[in-house]
Amino acid sequence: MKIEIKFDAALGYDVFIDEIKEIKLAGKAAIITNETIAKLHLESIKKRVKAKELHEVIIKDGEKYKNLQTIEYILNELFKFKLDRKSTLIAFGGGVVGDMTGFAASIYQRGIDFIQVPTTLLAQVDASVGGKTGVNSDFGKNLIGTFHQPRAVYCENGFLKTLPKREFNAGVAEIIKMAVMFDKEFYYRLEDIDLNDETNLKDVIAKCVKIKADVVAKDEKESGIRAVLNYGHTFAHVIEQKTHYSEYLHGEAVAFGIVMANELAVNLGLLDKNEALRIEKTLQKFSLPTRYNIEDIDSFYDSFFLDKKSNNSKITFILPNKIGDFVIRDDVEEKIVKKSLGAFSR
Repeated sequence: MKIEIKFDAALGYDVFIDEIKEIKLAGKAAIITNETIAKLHLESIKKRVKAKELHEVIIKDGEKYKNLQTIEYILNELFKFKLDRKSTLIAFGGGVVGDMTGFAASIYQRGIDFIQVPTTLLAQVDASVGGKTGVNSDFGKNLIGTFHQPRAVYCENGFLKTLPKREFNAGVAEIIKMAVMFDKEFYYRLEDIDLNDETNLKDVIAKCVKIKADVVAKDEKESGIRAVLNYGHTFAHVIEQKTHYSEYLHGEAVAFGIVMANELAVNLGLLDKNEALRIEKTLQKFSLPTRYNIEDIDSFYDSFFLDKKSNNSKITFILPNKIGDFVIRDDVEEKIVKKSLGAFSR
């Protein structure tokens, strides 16, 4: 299956959802992956990449290594391999690997091509598509980065068979996010679906890629509707920063964030309380955590201002109006936000 992403008549790329047969590249290439994926799948993907020269860069596994120090290590390895401007990087891993590979590609010799080969559910349904790249800092999530679109994306379900259940479920949080924001019928299907069925899983991945492809094609640089894909993320990024990117997987933080965003939406009269509970039960169906304890409401609130969507001292919230519909609000009073946060403070 091939899904096209088009920005205009000249620019775009394809997302392939099927077994990877061969990736042919004219120049040099380097596969960027982490220690875990290297042990499981590196030899498999190397056999399917045809390039003038093929190198590999193996980094440490985990969100806590998504930083400028790792980027410097990747770049230094690329210099050692003497990659040039016609070379290609291959991001082979989850969202962390994809974001860092894309960022390295965007700044190496002022920008070279890269290809996404996502190996996690979260990366296949969301992170690998759209060209967001970057790393974290002590001040927040993904605050350093660029927009740099991949040349192609290859999603293969076979890689998901070795994915730990916790990692798989973390990816489901992003699927639920898209359904709640954009497609109520898709959401209703998720309430009963068995994602252990390979046909169902492939269909769901394709559905998410189509949703994101449509959104990204309309708003590549996140100046409008693309911000809706951050439903739950404004809260999630604060949680990740507060827990030093080590306690929760990104999708788990997003699950917390979705529940928090829904609480705010209920308090604003946008979302029915029963719908909020319905969404929370769907998250719980996939063993996702839904209750995070906020220790300091004032500190948590202040951290919102480091969010990339916030500007002019206003916090931008992506909220469900109902299942399948959304609003973008930057006029929510501080007291209402803190009241909502209070529901998660003992």
